[in-house]
Amino acid sequence: MSTILIIFCVLSAITLSTAFLTVFTKNPIHSAIYLVISFFSIAGHYLLFNAQFLAFVHIIVYSGAIMVLFLFTIMLMNLNKENEVHKPRITRFGAVISFCLLGLIFIATFVKSKPIVGEYTTTGEDFQSIKVLGKVLLDEYMVPFEFASVLLLVAMIGSVLLSKKEKLEK
Repeated sequence: MSTILIIFCVLSAITLSTAFLTVFTKNPIHSAIYLVISFFSIAGHYLLFNAQFLAFVHIIVYSGAIMVLFLFTIMLMNLNKENEVHKPRITRFGAVISFCLLGLIFIATFVKSKPIVGEYTTTGEDFQSIKVLGKVLLDEYMVPFEFASVLLLVAMIGSVLLSKKEKLEK
């Protein structure tokens, strides 16, 4: 086996295991730490694709800024309570059923998909350059780019409103 395949398999195992631990860990601080590890391993995948700029932007934006917001939200809301009410069994059962159905749909999609047969044409354009990346982001993907910024703004406002203490009436 080549070293790139070994690195890919190790990064994939780290990504999948930390993503699993992010969802199923009861402590929210540990869950956030597992999410950061998952983000770093995804950045490693970008490096394997020879997308250095995208890897470093991913580390700066997701592992840095977004996780700081998540941690502040967790700390402000004080989610680390042991006396929380557990979800009813029907909710957990519904989540397992919907996960299994979605997994079956993905598996059926992958099994029925066919490889693209044909000639691969290249344009010779360097998609690693910041100029081309900015042009693509702000020309072709302008609306989704703006939707993402509005979504982050709404999430920030929501976290502030959730953590806000109510005034006691006298």
